[in-house]
Amino acid sequence: MIDRNRRSLVLAVGSAITTSTVGLPAWAVPDGRKLGYAIVGLGGYGLGVIIPQFKNCQHSKLVALISGDPAKARRVAAEYGVPQHGIYDYKNFDSIKDNPDIDIVYVCLPVSMHAEYTIRAAKAGKHVMCEKPMAVSSAECEAMIAACKRAGKKLMIGYRCHFEAHNLEARRLARAGHIGKLRYFRSEHGFTMGNPDSWRLKKAMSGGGSMMDIGIYALNAARYMTAEEPISVYAKETTDRNDPRFREVEDMIEFQLEFPSGVIASCMSMYSANQNHILLMGDKGRIDLEPGTRYDGNKLWVGQDRGNQITPPPGPGQTQWAAQLDHLSLCVINNREPIVPGEEGLRDIRIIEAVYRSAREQKRIVLT
Repeated sequence: MIDRNRRSLVLAVGSAITTSTVGLPAWAVPDGRKLGYAIVGLGGYGLGVIIPQFKNCQHSKLVALISGDPAKARRVAAEYGVPQHGIYDYKNFDSIKDNPDIDIVYVCLPVSMHAEYTIRAAKAGKHVMCEKPMAVSSAECEAMIAACKRAGKKLMIGYRCHFEAHNLEARRLARAGHIGKLRYFRSEHGFTMGNPDSWRLKKAMSGGGSMMDIGIYALNAARYMTAEEPISVYAKETTDRNDPRFREVEDMIEFQLEFPSGVIASCMSMYSANQNHILLMGDKGRIDLEPGTRYDGNKLWVGQDRGNQITPPPGPGQTQWAAQLDHLSLCVINNREPIVPGEEGLRDIRIIEAVYRSAREQKRIVLT
């Protein structure tokens, strides 16, 4: 059952981020305190994106690394000033419990490993940031949430777009009625998957194909832009099984979401074409983002067409990633719940499971 009351609370807290004059929640205590993060996984995202962001943080710092490649871990540690005692591998991961410098563990691993390392981090007494999609199944998501609750630790999912300036401004404009009553939402997210050996194409590691990996952006955007939870889904899959990339996972899935207000969301994910688009259509105009959720270069238009491009005010931090990292640190410092807690990731996975079921059974699925 989707907890709509909790969802409303989360959205309200999220709005506080954008209204603060300094880009931080009103309850933040910007005293310069920095909490220590351990990054689990030195792959393309953990090493290439997240670790370089700590220089932009006010309340977060890098203090530990977990990697299966000792030489790589030593190189990264030397480059970013991580002490030798802050280097771990997967075998001695649980000993992070003895390192008081580590406050938060950021899990940047293939999806199939999210549950294990989130649960182990919680048992080690650490708060957790986990990349999206949260896990390969709703059952794993529930286990992750339960483990963190038992340990009394925060669990946040890495939905960076909740801290991205263009998305925040688009959401604000929609809430403020700049396009009138919202009637229709559309989003297409995809890229051309070139490497047939990628772990993302192995179902046991990824949990699925484009829907899990890139379609989740369209799904989550439909939810945070409308401020509603969908009540039904209808989906259709199109995959060429003769393509060696798609022996185990899907290529294209188009899915339609129906919301209580009558808004219809038409979404698509794909691994065989490049697209990154979010469109909100109201009875008085439209909000258009293309690209909408990339790391940089996002663009926003508001009006009847693309004649009025908007430059949004800065988001809650120097970058969306720094804002995300600092948000969890501030939640820990102030004992507040993150705006994108584990329950947010669970909701998306439950809907994704319904998307797959609808595509498989070729029928409309009612969400409960």
